[in-house]
Amino acid sequence: MNIIGIGGVFLRSEKIEEVKDWYKEVLGITLEDWGGTIIQPQPENETVFSFFKKESDYFPEKYDVMINFQVANIENCLERLEQLGIPLVKDIEKSEYGTFVTIEDPEGRWIELWEK
Repeated sequence: MNIIGIGGVFLRSEKIEEVKDWYKEVLGITLEDWGGTIIQPQPENETVFSFFKKESDYFPEKYDVMINFQVANIENCLERLEQLGIPLVKDIEKSEYGTFVTIEDPEGRWIELWEK
């Protein structure tokens, strides 16, 4: 078997239209009428596939999934989030892996923005 990438991220939603509008306004992801979109990575993009222990506090235990979007400029993202009044749910994290910013969508799912 030869894995060449992640084929999709699928989320359940009780407020699909509200969540679609939020993802468009906050993250610039326009979802089509069929309920999704296709994101085509650019060179230097990476997708991390990882497991966390059930009791991990890295993201809320009530959710089994957290999405991480790689971004080109985390400072621009922080400015945009501030303009929109989107609070960070964790302190900005900087490490040898990059800079991480965490927000949540209208249904409380954590979304991590990452600049390598």
